[in-house]
Amino acid sequence: MSWTVFDLEVSDHIAHIRLNRPEKLNSFTPALWRELPAAVRQIDEQATARVIVISSSGKHFTAGMDLSVFSSFESDDAIETARANAAFMQLIKSLQETFSALAKARLPVIAAVQGGCIGAGLDLVTACDLRYASADAFFSLHEINIGMVADVGTFPRLQKLVPSAIAREMAFTGDPLTASRAEQVGLLNGVFDDHEALLEGAMATAKKIAAKSPMAIWGSKALLNYGEDHSIADTLEHIATWQAGMFSYTDIKTALVAQQEKQLATFEALAGKKVLK
Repeated sequence: MSWTVFDLEVSDHIAHIRLNRPEKLNSFTPALWRELPAAVRQIDEQATARVIVISSSGKHFTAGMDLSVFSSFESDDAIETARANAAFMQLIKSLQETFSALAKARLPVIAAVQGGCIGAGLDLVTACDLRYASADAFFSLHEINIGMVADVGTFPRLQKLVPSAIAREMAFTGDPLTASRAEQVGLLNGVFDDHEALLEGAMATAKKIAAKSPMAIWGSKALLNYGEDHSIADTLEHIATWQAGMFSYTDIKTALVAQQEKQLATFEALAGKKVLK
């Protein structure tokens, strides 16, 4: 597929998705909502990479939802109210899936944020596994400032990443969270001086991840995700079941031999997902 709102490059087992509409502050047009999950699923299904980095171009990471998307929210007076409401609910669910695709992917996703990360941008980064930012970054749960409730992912994810009181303050006031404060409260894994250093740092982490067993990375992400919504007992049971089917003696041997020889291990890629045709 070709992509119109971002560039996609895969190199050294790292897929780099770079938002490329700086003149429009990388606002999320209808094309972004379609193309981003398609790109993530393609990378995942084809096992062409072992980690995804999402960055942006220009002064700001994203200004959030593009105004053109709001036209989709207008109801059709010719459609009966209940049916129109049901159609609107399905639209919201489809928007939610754009970012849920990041959480569901077998490989980790890293967000590298510079400048403003506003509205739907916060929905995106909270669905990522790791988040880094430049010192000038700020995060705004902006929906309250335009008279609406955030509805595509921030609420359930943000309050698992930061203290509930911080999430509520952001939701109720719309005030931005600076990069330094975001790191203090746990939203960010690290802050870098500028955009160049940010990309170098994010890519350095991506290279570390890409050098690990992709089976072990997939398992770690899947089990961490499961543990977020289940009890310790249920998660331990799930881990035992996972290991019974996914434990790779080959990868363990490869890793141990590489350590003994003080070399980087070379692991086999994940098998591509089987897709019905």
